[in-house]
Amino acid sequence: MSNIAETIKADLTAAIENDKLLLPTLPEAALQVREIAESEDSAIGDLVKVISNDTALSARIIRVCNSPLFRGNRAIENLNMAVSRLGMAYTSNLAMGLAMQQMFQATSEMIDKRLRATWQTSTEVAGVCHVLAQHYTKLKPDQATLAGLVHLIGVLPILRYVEDEDLQISSIVLDNIIEELHPKIGVAILKKWDFPKDLQNVPLEFSNFQREVPAADYTDLVMVANLQLIAGTEHSWAQMDWSTISAFDRLGLDPNIDMSEEEDLNAQMEAAMALLQ
Repeated sequence: MSNIAETIKADLTAAIENDKLLLPTLPEAALQVREIAESEDSAIGDLVKVISNDTALSARIIRVCNSPLFRGNRAIENLNMAVSRLGMAYTSNLAMGLAMQQMFQATSEMIDKRLRATWQTSTEVAGVCHVLAQHYTKLKPDQATLAGLVHLIGVLPILRYVEDEDLQISSIVLDNIIEELHPKIGVAILKKWDFPKDLQNVPLEFSNFQREVPAADYTDLVMVANLQLIAGTEHSWAQMDWSTISAFDRLGLDPNIDMSEEEDLNAQMEAAMALLQ
């Protein structure tokens, strides 16, 4: 491990521990949406008003509504109909998740490419989480989607730091730093953002393959979704013996089944991922 990596890790670790690390703030649109969703006396109209300020976000929510995941009898043409069909909870979590995409952009090319790749992975995992939650658990698909979208959120401040300090480091060194530090930073961000307790530890726990919990939870979904996406690749996680990972048991899934070969499921996953892109 090169000295520069150790120095960066030490700096970042110290910054985390002293609350000096600049953690991202939730985008304004996400904050407004959440406030309405959590308030007792707000109506669908209030949510529509906030989301309609953002034309791109509105268009995407209408698209989600017309996708195979929510196939209704008639096409949804406007935001009002969309929010009515999806419901407040689903719409607000989806809007929060999609509003985060704007955070995954940078000025330098190397960092921008990495941020986009991180967002891409997050949306793919979120899509699989949605489908797994729907088919195998009583967990909420909207929370599952959000869990997938934020499980790598801790990568953001690391890449920002490398960009701001204009550090010249190799990809391998950067990967190593990210792998070691993003989980802890991710938890700090989700706590700062006041995320639901059952989502806060997802960044830290989703790669703890030996974890034991009483029942399937959002971390299990994110873990299994990640594994599904790297099945059959050279990734080190693909080389593990998945039959020792109890998350599959809790979800009632056979670790040896390639879900992408289950046609119906695969179609739904493709749909869910495409939506979030």
